Amino acid sequence: MTNTILKNLSRIEREHNIRILYALESGSRAWGFASRESDYDVRFIYVHPQEWYLSIRNKRDVIEIPISDDLDICGWDIRKALGLFIKSNPPLLEWLGSPVVYLDNFGFANRLRDMLRRSFSPQRCLYHYLHMAKGNFREYLKGDLVRVKKYFYVLRPILACCWIEKYNTMPPTEFDRLYIDAALSSELVLEIDQLLERKKAGDELDMEHKIDVINAYLDERIEHFSVSARRTETRDKDIALLDDLFKEMLQKVWVKE
Repeated sequence: MTNTILKNLSRIEREHNIRILYALESGSRAWGFASRESDYDVRFIYVHPQEWYLSIRNKRDVIEIPISDDLDICGWDIRKALGLFIKSNPPLLEWLGSPVVYLDNFGFANRLRDMLRRSFSPQRCLYHYLHMAKGNFREYLKGDLVRVKKYFYVLRPILACCWIEKYNTMPPTEFDRLYIDAALSSELVLEIDQLLERKKAGDELDMEHKIDVINAYLDERIEHFSVSARRTETRDKDIALLDDLFKEMLQKVWVKE
């Protein structure tokens, strides 16, 4: 599948007259609990030629390719990506931490990772993951019967909140790293390990009775972070550095064109 993905990315570059700076896998394959039926969620950041940006018109800053053969490809323009980086946008920051990278050109991703150490906003990201956990818990886990994979829609953001509270840094993208670091009780570990096995085996759509020990843990953590999120720190952003990176990438990428 990697060759297919690279061929598609090359075709997108030609058809849209762009250059891809960074391409990666997101979603369950990056999180580490994909099943055989899981799509490939390919995401990328790209840059147009300099002239494209010299216009007062608002232009589309996203490239979306219709899903085909379990392949979901979507990209963001560099200016959109940098604007989201200023806001410590968690989906973008998860891209930077993906363990599966297809393209990594011109040092762009590493430059952002270096800046992230100084500009990460724990409060903004904690609120993001808390909001995600609350919404998914309310929608998927309140009934007597739940689907297996929905537990991970709440567990992962809650464990991300645990990481942020502990380290004040961006959580790892991989579920295993969050899970191990959380040092959960043996009872919780037993139940979650069983869920992981079923998820990876393709039982993710099966309905079953809710697991009280997991529900109780998630309920308690949501209540805890609803209070503690107000106390997390915020950090200033140096927009000038991002402006410089934007101009540098334009010059580097198209210097020979």
